[in-house]
Amino acid sequence: MSVPTRCDTAPQGTDTKATRREWIGLLVLALPCLLIAMDMTVLHLAVPHLTASLKPTSDQLLWIVDIYGFFIAGSLITIGTLGDRIGRRKLLMIGAACFGAASVLAAFANTSEMLIFARGVLGVAGATLMPSTLSLIRNMFHNEKERSFAIAAWMTTFMVGTATGPLLGGLVLSYFWWGAVFLLNVPVMALLLLAAPMLLPEHRAEKFGRIDLPSAALSLASILAIIYGVKVVAAYGFGGEALGAIMLGLLGTWVFIRRQRKLDDPLLDLGLLYRRTISVPIVIQTAVIFVGMAYFMFLSQSLQLVIGLTPIQAGMAMLPGTVSGIVGSLVAPVLLGRFRAGSVMTGALVLTAFGFGLLSFPGSAGSLYILATGAAIFSLGITPVAMICTDMVVTAAPADRTGSAAAMSETSAELGGALGIAVLGSVGTAIYRDAMHDAPLPTNLSLDAIDALRSTLGGAVHALNSTADAQSSLAHDVLLQARTAFSDSLQVISIICAVLMVLSAIGTVIVLRDAKADAGPDAGTDTGSDDDPGGNTVIDPPLQPAACVAGRVD
Repeated sequence: MSVPTRCDTAPQGTDTKATRREWIGLLVLALPCLLIAMDMTVLHLAVPHLTASLKPTSDQLLWIVDIYGFFIAGSLITIGTLGDRIGRRKLLMIGAACFGAASVLAAFANTSEMLIFARGVLGVAGATLMPSTLSLIRNMFHNEKERSFAIAAWMTTFMVGTATGPLLGGLVLSYFWWGAVFLLNVPVMALLLLAAPMLLPEHRAEKFGRIDLPSAALSLASILAIIYGVKVVAAYGFGGEALGAIMLGLLGTWVFIRRQRKLDDPLLDLGLLYRRTISVPIVIQTAVIFVGMAYFMFLSQSLQLVIGLTPIQAGMAMLPGTVSGIVGSLVAPVLLGRFRAGSVMTGALVLTAFGFGLLSFPGSAGSLYILATGAAIFSLGITPVAMICTDMVVTAAPADRTGSAAAMSETSAELGGALGIAVLGSVGTAIYRDAMHDAPLPTNLSLDAIDALRSTLGGAVHALNSTADAQSSLAHDVLLQARTAFSDSLQVISIICAVLMVLSAIGTVIVLRDAKADAGPDAGTDTGSDDDPGGNTVIDPPLQPAACVAGRVD
């Protein structure tokens, strides 16, 4: 029996108001988002404790820290599409159960290998939670203003989780062993499993074929290879291992794309990218995450190594940026109620460029007030852009592809962050190394210490503080030169970020000037009702054929 296709573009039902059940459901959906973000940072403080307990090698320690983010990024596309097929609430509950079980396994791991495995499972489980929560929000909130606010709240939980992860981790480590930081996940996941059937409606596509396993394997392998390569570049610079991984990932991506074009039921619907309200927001979101993630890494170094703050003081100095980011994400829905999405994005990108412009002034890296103010300004601009881009992507996608669209959006954010750290990190390192190449050095430094001194500011501080002549005028002069070199590199990076944001603003004016956040062809056509009991399954309308997508500009 053939399924009729729909090519209509008239939005319907977009004024349906959410009930109390949907708003309580939003709080339930915020819980896993908070934990996913916390698990990105909560382990950082536990590293010294688990190192003393498990005694991992340097390579094992890197995998313990990194494998969680690797598997989240690598699994998003496959698992996001899986939710469209089997049901988004079902996938959310499966992911919550796996996340809780993997947390227990990580908490009681007695070997490095066991902890690496548990962190990998946590990453895959986290990848089930992220697109599931976002696509459910798309299906629960049909009113444009309410949906924008819900997505803003969803994004805010990630920022709060990232900021509170180290603080909560430090509190737990003050009273318990290192594994207790993972047990924080268990009661929250148990609550999600209990509340989801009562508060969250089920949504899935009406008709989908079987998942193409070769495509899933290609997607995972390609993204993992690219992210691994760029992280190696960020840590050690360009080399055979990094370039080989990146080239392998790009080759796998090319094969993956060719395969999707030939399949009747592709894992990734490339037809979605023909819509400017999907493709352009994904590019813009990648750009803002690219600059934001990279700069916050440099900001923390500048606060501690140039200004000389303690880690706690540096964390407090970065709080204005976090708070302004939260404010930006919450203000965005209000602005969307008065202005077009494209106009709000343009204004936010200009504000972001202004923040980076302030940070590009000579000597800004040595001023606490300029660093804190600049970071607060660009954070205030970045978060509305990311929120609006996410809103546009999941709304412009057909209702039965919201999981896939959400996964595409989040994968672009993960890649943007990794690429930003690698690319801008490489630029900063190159400028620093060039400035320190001919620096006069104390005579009692080892070859390893000299190499570390000429590679990074952190290496210079450690090498000079460990030498017997740490208090000499020569050591002081070398440290001053190292700090100046780092400041110069940060100035160049700030200029690059500002220029990239200006170009993004220009592109937004040209392409998205008249775009609205609810630009989807079937926005509001989902048959889910606010009066449906939580156990009901809402079948999404069938996917529009690629010809309908490619032949229309949103």
